[in-house]
Amino acid sequence: MASNNHTGVNHIVFYLLGIPGREDLHMWLSIPLCISYVLALLGNGLLIFIILTKSSLHEPMYLFLCMLAGIDIAFATTTEPKALAIFWCNDREISLNGCIAQLYFQHSFFISESGILLMMAFDRYVAICYPLRYTVILTHALTSKIGVAVFLRAHCTIFPIIFLLKRLTFCRNNILPHTFCEHIGLAKYACYDIRVNTWYGFFVLMSTVILDIVFIFVSYVLILRAVYHIPSQDARHKALNTCGSHVCVILLFYGPGIFSVLTQRFGRYIPLHVHILLANVSMLAPPMLNPIIYGVKTKQIREQVVYVLFPKHR
Repeated sequence: MASNNHTGVNHIVFYLLGIPGREDLHMWLSIPLCISYVLALLGNGLLIFIILTKSSLHEPMYLFLCMLAGIDIAFATTTEPKALAIFWCNDREISLNGCIAQLYFQHSFFISESGILLMMAFDRYVAICYPLRYTVILTHALTSKIGVAVFLRAHCTIFPIIFLLKRLTFCRNNILPHTFCEHIGLAKYACYDIRVNTWYGFFVLMSTVILDIVFIFVSYVLILRAVYHIPSQDARHKALNTCGSHVCVILLFYGPGIFSVLTQRFGRYIPLHVHILLANVSMLAPPMLNPIIYGVKTKQIREQVVYVLFPKHR
């Protein structure tokens, strides 16, 4: 499996091990993985169908939610089918181009989801701080432009990584101890210095995800300040309740990822298979649970779900 020192970069094949040291559990681990993936597809697909077909939900908040559901489907699909192929069929082989394509879409959809969460925070800020101007500020045209901008930002920032990886020649071990490809995880097998890859990856993280977190935090500080000045306690509770679903989704999206990064950085005694399982949880938990959170906590969506699934019990 080891690659030759002078192997051309376009001819290398890598091998994904899945969960190293726990190969005997691959079949059992595949069961919750498959169930979670199917639930993510069904839940987000139903959410998209309801929002697009119900004109009463054609508002910025629900349109952003529709974008989020679409990104969740794409995000989970970048890695989970290959992981299931490893667990079920022992299909470990992946070409260099396939590995780069997988990590490209994985990272770009992750940044896209972070951007949509920021836009949803902005939506809640406008709705609570400027309720009378909400429909004037957040028009359908602006909502569409924001969605396109979020998509372009993600793909434009990740696109250079393709060339940063393509310039490398890989002459080290080509066995990847994971269920999917990662930028630095792949680059570290190169023969040459990868400091450019490392610094660019850091730049992308700081200029997108970290910046989004800062702006989301600022948005909620302004929201809480506005809510604090509402005289009616009922109105204050109602305003905060509209943010509940979004806060849960934010914690679910950033929480596992931050925890996974911290365990990799400081948890030197944590086994490798635990790191890989945490990475898979952070990939699947948001797509699977986001539709449930919004379905439970948002009355309009809950009513439409009941109508679609149980029309006779409306």
